[in-house]
Amino acid sequence: MSYQNEAPQVLREFLVYHDTIKGQSKRTVDSYFMDLRTFTRYLYISRDMVPRDTALEDIDIRDTDLDFYGKVTLSEVYDFMAYLSRDRGLNATSRARMITSLKGFYGYLTTKTKQLKENPVQDLDAPKLKKALPHYLSLEESRRLLNAVDGKNAERDYCILCLFLNCGLRISEMVGLNLTDIRQDSLLIHGKGNKERVVYLNPATAKALNDWLTVRKDIPTADKKAVFLSNRRTRMSVDAVQVMVHKTLLKAGLDASHISPHKLRHTAATLMLQNGVDVRTLQEVLGHESLNTTQIYTHIANAELKKAAAANPLADFKPTDTED
Repeated sequence: MSYQNEAPQVLREFLVYHDTIKGQSKRTVDSYFMDLRTFTRYLYISRDMVPRDTALEDIDIRDTDLDFYGKVTLSEVYDFMAYLSRDRGLNATSRARMITSLKGFYGYLTTKTKQLKENPVQDLDAPKLKKALPHYLSLEESRRLLNAVDGKNAERDYCILCLFLNCGLRISEMVGLNLTDIRQDSLLIHGKGNKERVVYLNPATAKALNDWLTVRKDIPTADKKAVFLSNRRTRMSVDAVQVMVHKTLLKAGLDASHISPHKLRHTAATLMLQNGVDVRTLQEVLGHESLNTTQIYTHIANAELKKAAAANPLADFKPTDTED
C-alpha cells in the first residue's frame, strides 16, 4: 500500500509527519491511512458527492482538500461511528482505534500545524471497552460460513476465509500476501514489527489456495505480486476484506455485528487449542511476541471445559439418603 499515490495532499502531509518526524512503523502509518481513507470515503457518500450505491473501495479521494475536512461536524463523526458498528460490524475496539486516528489527524491540523481553528473531534467520546473473552465461531458455524461463499469471487473469498479460519492470519497479513510468499506447503507471513514466520497449510487450505491461484493467473493486473485482487484488479484492501467477511456472515445467517476478520483469527486459535495444539505452538502460529497474549485462549478452552462438565447428566445428581 502506498499512501503517497492514493492520499490527498492534506492527508499525505499528516502521514509523512508520522512516518518521518515521529518515526512510527509503516504498519502504524498504513493503519492511520486506511482509517482516514474509510472516513473520507464515507463522507463522500453521506454528503451525496457520489451515488449512494457506490462501493467504498471505488471512491477516489485524491482531490480532497483542507476545506472538506474543515467542514466536518461532530454529528457527522458520530454518524460514521454508527455506520462502522451497524453496517460494517466493527467492534468497540476497532471503533476506538478509528477515533484515535481521527483525533490524531485533527490534532495535527489544529494544534501542530494550525491549519484549522476548530477541532470537530475534540469532545468525541470513545466507546467503552470491556475486558472480555474474544468472540469466535464454533466449528459448526465455521462450516456454515465456508458453505455460504458464492458469487463471481467465490474462489478468492473462500480462500481468504480458509486462511483466516485455518491459519489465524491477521487481516493486514492477509492483504499483504505476495505470490513470492507461497511455498509448497506453507506461507511466509510478514507480521507485526516486520517479523516473519512460516505458517503451514493443511490439505483443505492448500486446495483453496490452488483453486484461487488457478483463477488469478488469468486476471490481468498491474500488481503482479499481490495474492488477492479486488474487483478493480488491484491488491485487495483491508476495507474490501472486511466488507466481504461481513456479507458472507450475513449469508450464513450468523451474527455479523460480533464477528469481524479478527474474530476469525480468534476462531482459528480456539479451534486449534481445543483440538490439542499446545499454547506455545499456538503462540508461534499466531505470531504473538508474548506468551501472555496467547494465554487468553486457554481461558476460552477452560470455559468450554466447564460447559462440558455442567452438561453432564450427572451434574445435579444428589445421592438418596439410605438407612443402615
